[in-house]
Amino acid sequence: MIARNANIDLNLLTALDALLEEQSVTAAADRLGLSGPAMSRALGRIRRTIGDPVLVRAGRHMVPTPRALEIRADVRRLVEAAHGVLAPSAPADPAQLARVFTINANDLFVTAVGPRLVARAAEEAPQVVLRFLGESHIDLPLLRDGAADLELGVIDSPEPEICREELCTDRSVAVVREGHPLTTGSLTVRRFADASHLNFSRRGRLTGPVDAALAARGLRRKVIATVPTFAASLMMIRDSDAVGLANERAGVATVRSLGLRTLPIPLELPTMTLEMAWHPRQDADAGHRWLRGLVRETMRESLRDAAGDDGVT
Repeated sequence: MIARNANIDLNLLTALDALLEEQSVTAAADRLGLSGPAMSRALGRIRRTIGDPVLVRAGRHMVPTPRALEIRADVRRLVEAAHGVLAPSAPADPAQLARVFTINANDLFVTAVGPRLVARAAEEAPQVVLRFLGESHIDLPLLRDGAADLELGVIDSPEPEICREELCTDRSVAVVREGHPLTTGSLTVRRFADASHLNFSRRGRLTGPVDAALAARGLRRKVIATVPTFAASLMMIRDSDAVGLANERAGVATVRSLGLRTLPIPLELPTMTLEMAWHPRQDADAGHRWLRGLVRETMRESLRDAAGDDGVT
């Protein structure tokens, strides 16, 4: 029979979750509406209960211990489960919805759709906060662990239970500064391959589908750098002769806003599917359904505007 400690204060889970998220006693206290001394006392009780310091000072900051990192995802799940049990059902009226939704998305999606999405959310649900997480260089089960409510972009999650919905299909185009040599004359495969290229890849990859298509023609391109974000690549392209990549539909508005040019790539490249994904535990949640509908409608509007055609879906 498993022994149970009847003296464990389950409120400590909420305090531990805030401490692990903020990695600061002061910030965790502010998040929970507690005084600094009260949060310090809670941390002391957590340390005694767990038998681990949980957070330790490193210079001017606090960092989690290995034990804290090990239990962080479990703590988050337990807190979310408790909120789900004790909180009332989300109201059908978005104007009454008061929640923070965490969205994991690459910055191409954030820059292309984020401003419109935030504006519409503020208009329909003024008490809702959208928190965007940048993509990590390693794959993390953020939806399964409850660290994110929604994932947007090219979804390659291996978790079979994840729900998915296609938002659009897209393809790559070349991006160059105004006046770039490739903007004059015919853009042949040879001219494209001979240019200096800039990649954006969250994993730091130097090659991709473009390189495979060029290799099939017996050609190679010269990649001079790779950066982790779409926005960073555009800033470098704007001030150099590097050739970058963007999504023809989802990324074109951002490219145009910076005065850059897009050019069709003279290669047969595979299309990509942009999706949104979420965990099944949130499938029936009224607030999450509203969020998914908002993303769906905002994406359609953005694609229509980018194409200049009301018929785009």
